Amino acid sequence: MWFAVSFSTATILFSLVSLACSATVTYDFNITWVISNPDGAYERSTIGINGQWPLPAIRATVGDQVIVNVMNQLGNETTSLHFHGIYLNGSPEMDGTAGVSQCAIPPGASFTYDFKVEQPGTYWYHSHAIGQYPDGLRGPFIVHDPASPFVDMYDEEIVLTLSDWYHESMAVLIPSFLNIANPTGAEPIPDAALLNDAQNVSVSVEPGKTYMIRIINMGAFVGQYLWFEDHSMSIIEVDGIYTEPVETEMLYLSAAQRYSILLTTKNDTSSNFAFVGSMDQDMFDHVPPGLNPNATGWLVYDKSEELPPPALLGNFYPFDDFTIVPHDGQALFENVDHSITLNFMMGNLGDGAN
Repeated sequence: MWFAVSFSTATILFSLVSLACSATVTYDFNITWVISNPDGAYERSTIGINGQWPLPAIRATVGDQVIVNVMNQLGNETTSLHFHGIYLNGSPEMDGTAGVSQCAIPPGASFTYDFKVEQPGTYWYHSHAIGQYPDGLRGPFIVHDPASPFVDMYDEEIVLTLSDWYHESMAVLIPSFLNIANPTGAEPIPDAALLNDAQNVSVSVEPGKTYMIRIINMGAFVGQYLWFEDHSMSIIEVDGIYTEPVETEMLYLSAAQRYSILLTTKNDTSSNFAFVGSMDQDMFDHVPPGLNPNATGWLVYDKSEELPPPALLGNFYPFDDFTIVPHDGQALFENVDHSITLNFMMGNLGDGAN
């Protein structure tokens, strides 16, 4: 009897502590058109939040209640917000998939997303209406975890986003893509690659520190290779799942994929080092003349030192993510009662749809 009472009391105390540690984080997002020119080659209308672009990150801690008040002031387009990778068990109406889990938010209207985050990890939010997120409506969604198995292994966090970028708007590109004049369904080729929605990005680092870098491919179409010159990476999270640490020199991130890595800086500050996001040109039906598939940034140890150009690579050898092992140690199922095989194919309907 004493044990039963003690267990019950401990459970209640744990629940009270969890509630006390949880918070409500609130974001007010006024979605409007802004002007941007992230690759320095073409100025265009872009979807911003609160008059700014790039967009702010949403940050919360496991157990928090997240409230996002959205006002659509685009004027000419509906919109929504989807929280990519967040399960939203018990609150599917907050998933933001227009036409599936909610009606799109009309111009001049508002909607409040209100949900609890139970998953730690690296995610992102983006529009899930009329294919518009490549027009700029996407940003990081970070869920911090005080109980992370790696919390004592790094000094600071950095968020690094990869993306492809189009000079033309989705309102023009999508109809030309899904069109009888494009019978093979050839995807539009991006005009540029971006790092943190920019190019020539400098990331200040200090010697002898370990950084957890949260990497998100927020692109519309293209997978990207990523490497840090003369630095190795230790993978510790993939798509919100902790993994056993594994070393690599190069990553490949498909669109929407996320990694967290640990990177330890050198003790010597006499040089700065380039890092590169490179679009996978094998995904293109053709490579336009003059296309630069790379976006370059630098780990800056000393601002007074030069920013060296990145080395040119003839081949890419990214880490095989099929070999990554989850940190939870759960064993694979050995026996199943019934096996279902699904066969998929990619075909064309003759009108550009596939």
